[in-house]
Formats: sequence, C-alpha cells, structure tokens
Amino acid sequence: MRALPALLIVGGAAFDLSTPPEYTAAPFYSAAPLIAAPFFSFRTTLLTAVVAVVMSVALHTYNDTATDVPAIIETLTVLTVSALALLSNRVVRRGSRQLASARVIAETAQRAVLPTPAERIGGLHIAARYEAAQADAFIGGDLFAVQDTPHGVRLVVGDVRGKGLDAVEAVAVIIGAFREAAEQEAGLDGVAQRLERALAREGTRRGGGLDVVEGFTTAVLAEIPRGVDRVRIVNRGHPEPLLLHTDGGMERLVPTRAALPLGMGDLAAWPDHVDERPCPPGATLLFYTDGLSEARGADGEFYDPAERLAGRLFPGPDELLDALVDDVRRHTGGGSTDDMALLAVSRPAAGQPERRRTIPVVP
Repeated sequence: MRALPALLIVGGAAFDLSTPPEYTAAPFYSAAPLIAAPFFSFRTTLLTAVVAVVMSVALHTYNDTATDVPAIIETLTVLTVSALALLSNRVVRRGSRQLASARVIAETAQRAVLPTPAERIGGLHIAARYEAAQADAFIGGDLFAVQDTPHGVRLVVGDVRGKGLDAVEAVAVIIGAFREAAEQEAGLDGVAQRLERALAREGTRRGGGLDVVEGFTTAVLAEIPRGVDRVRIVNRGHPEPLLLHTDGGMERLVPTRAALPLGMGDLAAWPDHVDERPCPPGATLLFYTDGLSEARGADGEFYDPAERLAGRLFPGPDELLDALVDDVRRHTGGGSTDDMALLAVSRPAAGQPERRRTIPVVP
C-alpha cells in the first residue's frame, strides 16, 4: 500500500503514453494522493499531489491536448482531489495524535487501577498477565491484586460483568476495598463480605439502573499463610484455580460449597465458606478469568487449561504464564472475544535459588 501511489503515477504515465489521446489516466493520478494521505506525512502527500498534477499537465502537453476542454477538466479534477487528499492527511494526522494520547492515558489509568504485582511478595514468586481481547486495548473488567498482610499473602482475581468505564469503576472499587480489608480482616470470609458491602455502596451511589441491578463480579480470594503449606480459598462464582505440582500433577480447587458472585447479596445471603487445601513447597497456584476457559478455537471448542497443562513442568510462574498465553493464541488462531487475566503464585521449594528477572539497561 505504501508503494501504491508511486506505482499509480508510473502506471498512469505508461497508460497515457501507450494509448490514443482520447484515453485518459486521470483516475490514476487522482487516486495517488488519496492513497498517500493516510500512510505518509503531509510533505510526502503534497509531493505526490504535485507530481500527479505535473504528470497530468505534461502528458496532455505531450499529446498536444493541453488546451482542450476535456484535458483542462481532467487536470482540475486531479488538482481538486489532491487538495482533498491534503485535507484528509491533516485530519488523519490529528486523529492519530489524539488516539495516541488516549492510549497513553488509558495505559496510565490501567497501571494506576490495576498495577502489576511485584515479582516476589511474602516469600512467594508472583507472575501476572493481562491480555486484552482487542488490540491496543488497555482497560477492561478483569482484575487481580496481591498483598502481603499480617495474616499471610492474600490475593483476589475477579471478572466484572460488562465493559467500559462502568467496569473500570467497579474494578477500582473492588481493588480498593480489598487492599483495606486484606489488612484488617482476620478471616478470608470477612474480606469477601467487605467486598460485597463495597459493591453495594457503589450501586447505591450510582442510583440504580440496569447495570446496577444486574451487575455482579465473579471473584476468587486466596490466603497463603506464612510457615504453613496450606492455601485458603473463598470462591464467589469464579473459575476454579488450578494447583500444579512439581511432578506434573494437576488439581482443580473446586469449592465445597457453591456461592453467588459478589454484588448479588440481595438475591441470597449466607456465610462465606473458606476451603483449606494443601499447597506444598514447589507447587504453583494458577488463577484466571473466564477469558481463558471460554477461549474458543476454530472448531468452537473451549480451551481447557487443566487438560492443556496436565503433565507439563515449568521453571517458574513467569514461564508458566508465557507458555499459557502462547498456547491460547494458537488455540484461538490469535483472536479472542474476552479479556483474560492470569495470576500465578509459586511457593519456592526448600533450597530453590532466588529467581530474578533480567532488566535490560537502555543507554
């Protein structure tokens, strides 16, 4: 496409030279600056327009038809279209600058609302990924947060119903409430109830509406206490986490009691149940949103992370998530209809060396 303007002008000249004077290459010359406008700078588009007009006039002069009415009309047509192409170039460039600014703002907002967890928190290795369904999209309704607290390392992974700014507001409310509750609540069930109340307050603040009435957030909360090879989990309607063992074994951490997602306390209320499961040294916990488990392949088959990861070994949580993201892209053919948040937490085995990411130094 970037070479097409020059090819059109050259092709138009060849057409003019090889055909009788009554045949015209004006469409070639008119199309050249129009195609150049969205791909090149204003200066290059102007140069293309000048060359197109000059070629039109020169070839009419060569054919001794420059003073004929059809030739004058054709030249004016090329000149008019060239002016429109220059105007289009200005509009496109201004829009591109505004879009670039919006992307920077969106990325900054996501980093503020959904910061990437540190590589190591409370002695655990942490890795997180946020894969947007749309290219260049930064903000969505999936969320994760990890925090070191007096009760151990606590984390939350969730998926807010809906998209757009309403979902982002809900993400900010949930993460803000989690940061505070994770420090103050003695039990994980208390943290879940604080999130429930925070969403209820947000719904009241918005004053009702369809999104408030039908809004909910699936979430899973986990607590990994210090010095205990256990993990405590509260699941509020979220896909079950996976526990990957050092021998390649895989275990779904299915909740013993079903529970409604957060934000649906008006429909039913009962105490949150905390499941406690073994989490031996060297094991890795994988938390994810339904953007992973509902990723469809070309044949319509859903992606099953437990089946795809069973029997595989990974050096650490970063390698696990890298392999998982690549595998999902192969499964879907590079496309997805939903955002995907991934969080991997690994408890180092005894004697396991410290892992550090290599950060390149930019001169």
